[in-house]
Amino acid sequence: MKNLFRGLRKTEPKPYVTVVSGLPRSGTSMMMKMLEAGGIPPITDNLRTADDDNPKGYYEFERVKKMPEGDKEWVPEALGKSVKVISALLEHLPAEYPYRVIFMRRKMDEILASQKQMLVRSNKPTDAVSDAKLAEMYARHLAKVEAWLNAQPNVAVLYVDYNTMLTSPQEHAEEVNEFLDERLAVEKMVGVIEPSLYRQRR
Repeated sequence: MKNLFRGLRKTEPKPYVTVVSGLPRSGTSMMMKMLEAGGIPPITDNLRTADDDNPKGYYEFERVKKMPEGDKEWVPEALGKSVKVISALLEHLPAEYPYRVIFMRRKMDEILASQKQMLVRSNKPTDAVSDAKLAEMYARHLAKVEAWLNAQPNVAVLYVDYNTMLTSPQEHAEEVNEFLDERLAVEKMVGVIEPSLYRQRR
């Protein structure tokens, strides 16, 4: 299935921030690693280290979480680089900069199963909210986020399906490369994808 680039202007001369977003456990860390392998340096502080849930690392940057409090001075430093921003925080990105957002999608039951497994490993309760309720909440959230993205004149979006990317990595890597001005090493991006890490297959 061919993805469409929403809001992309091929003639845009300005450098932009490449943002990888999506729900937690939707494949954002894998996409960050693909971009790094392809040649785009990530903005990360390495405070959250790799573990059993993300053996290749989380690629997180703690200051992203502080954007609602006004900590946005780091954003200019991200021009020409990539940064992971969970979907709930996208609206806090400062509007004066251009962004190319790679938004990861994944089957909802797999996301919920992966999140539950993380809770189990952390010895946290897994029954605080039912899967049905969580799925409903996430669906509403995603609809709101996509509406917001569509309304931003400084944002272009590429939606990438995690599930099909694992089965057709070359096609998706080429799409990402085209979206980001064909400046990536596609074969190196494909080499990052490890189907063995697809552990919540549904």
